[in-house]
Amino acid sequence: MAGSSHGHTPAAWTGVIISFIGFCVGGAFMVAAKPAGFWVGIGIVLLGGVVGGIMRLMGMGMVPKGGAKAQPQTQS
Repeated sequence: MAGSSHGHTPAAWTGVIISFIGFCVGGAFMVAAKPAGFWVGIGIVLLGGVVGGIMRLMGMGMVPKGGAKAQPQTQS
């Protein structure tokens, strides 16, 4: 796994960090028995996915193999 570049992009790191913060917020409010705060945490988790997806579309994520941005092959 160390040889792969899976998830080593700004889009992936940003999405995961935001989602982790949301998870922590939701967990803290769940323990405190505050349902409104829990749902805010869930919203932050979802926001992390949206932000990561937008950043990927902006070119800060990995290009899928064989995707639309693949380089055309040249014949020599």
